[in-house]
Amino acid sequence: MAAVRAGSSGDFLDDDEPALVINASKSRETSYGTSSLSQPPVVDSNDWIKARFVVGFMGFLGLALVYAMRVNLSVVIVAMVNNTKPPDDINVTVPDACPGPSGPAPPPPKQGEFDWDARTQGIILGSFFYGYVLTQVPGGRLAEQYGAKTIFGWGIFITAIFTLLSPPAARMGEGVFIFVRVLEGLGEGVTFPSMVAMLARWIPPLERNTFAAAVYSGSNFGTIISMPLSGYLASVEWMGGWPLAFYVFGGLGVIWCVVWWQIIFDSPSTHPRISAQEREYILASLGPENSQDKDDSDFPWVDIFCCVPFWAIMVSQCGMAWAFYTQLTEMPTYMAHILKYSLQANAVLTSIPYLTSWISSLLFCRLADWLIEKEYLSPVASMKIFNSLASVVPSIGFIGAALAGCDRQLVMVIISLTGAFVGAQYAGNQMNHIALSPRYAGTMYGMTNGVANLCGFLAPYTIGSIINNHETVGRWQLVFFLAAAVNIITNLVYIIFGSAKEQPFNHPNPKPSYLSEVDEQTEPLLGVSEVLHR
Repeated sequence: MAAVRAGSSGDFLDDDEPALVINASKSRETSYGTSSLSQPPVVDSNDWIKARFVVGFMGFLGLALVYAMRVNLSVVIVAMVNNTKPPDDINVTVPDACPGPSGPAPPPPKQGEFDWDARTQGIILGSFFYGYVLTQVPGGRLAEQYGAKTIFGWGIFITAIFTLLSPPAARMGEGVFIFVRVLEGLGEGVTFPSMVAMLARWIPPLERNTFAAAVYSGSNFGTIISMPLSGYLASVEWMGGWPLAFYVFGGLGVIWCVVWWQIIFDSPSTHPRISAQEREYILASLGPENSQDKDDSDFPWVDIFCCVPFWAIMVSQCGMAWAFYTQLTEMPTYMAHILKYSLQANAVLTSIPYLTSWISSLLFCRLADWLIEKEYLSPVASMKIFNSLASVVPSIGFIGAALAGCDRQLVMVIISLTGAFVGAQYAGNQMNHIALSPRYAGTMYGMTNGVANLCGFLAPYTIGSIINNHETVGRWQLVFFLAAAVNIITNLVYIIFGSAKEQPFNHPNPKPSYLSEVDEQTEPLLGVSEVLHR
């Protein structure tokens, strides 16, 4: 053999040059594993607005909207019910409770139209997660088989429709409202896993951390926008106030879906308007197998369940979810009953950690991509370092808040500053699924995210058992210490067992053919040099 083509650059190796193994599959396995990444031989386009940037921006808006539609009820339910007085059996006058702030008492909130006690409100707020957890795995698998564009778009459309139906459903009765919230959760459950599948088809490895931060930080942005805006809409008189929070975000969700279906496509190879140069750059970065349009192969359930790094991701996500739901669902109660913040101040202050996390996630993930590109860190080292930042520093914040006791300003400063490091998780375990298996990343994310969201039930239940209607500083300190311990221990599991090496099950065994059988029979008879050139 006189020459062999080397890559896609068109260069040839002469007989006098040393033999090289031209094996794209092997190259991809090591490039995102224990060794460093490198730029593909194809140069990226110079377009100001690249197709993958549009995918990232629309994904950011989509996740912002689904989170806005998820958390708006947490705010407007105060305006929906006509009994905002806390239960009489809650003990907030024990000696170790914090004194209230000086000054006149805030005016009482206006009465709503529903007679829902605290138990019913808790069931309504939690009903969303019953549907949300169920569709995590199906969402990822369907996105891999039928395209992430379709599944992600329909997930947000279903969420938006049932958000629009929420006001009339609530007026029909709490049972109907709970049913609608479950259906809304079913729709939203497919969004995060299908977006992972989309990023696996569109984003080069060197850009994944940055894109992950930009896209998934939409959840923080949606929370930041939804909480104060929902509170404002609930306070107006037009249409009763609180229904506007559902109509506005639900309507925006429907509009977003129309735009998404018109301008987004499942992969670079199916996009009719992407520049040829950007398409070739993305495909060369991903490799021919990992850039496929869809996956029709049998899912390797056994191989994934036997994959130790996969379990390390799941354990780490569970710890972070425990800390997340402690802050999301319980911090407002702590601020109201222990620190004695008013409802208005509570709504603003609880959104600050999400703002700092949103900003920092972009900085952390860009730094992670730069460190990998410059070969200062391997991908696996980068993931473990940034995952530790997202786990350990917020845990220290919980401990600091517990020790700060009744110092209201100090508690909020600690929570806000340390909460900024939560954004580093997007350079940690969040994109680790794509490193292990770009082909099955969506389903794997659905599996880990589904299990992690069980903490949406377990954390509040455990915290409720600890508090047990006794709102004291001592019991809340135990809550914060527990969240910190769970978060740190699960991160330690990730440090020990985590990996960024592409797993063998990402490449299904090809079906045998006549030519492959001939190769298997004749290749052992060939010399080493001839085999390498083949």
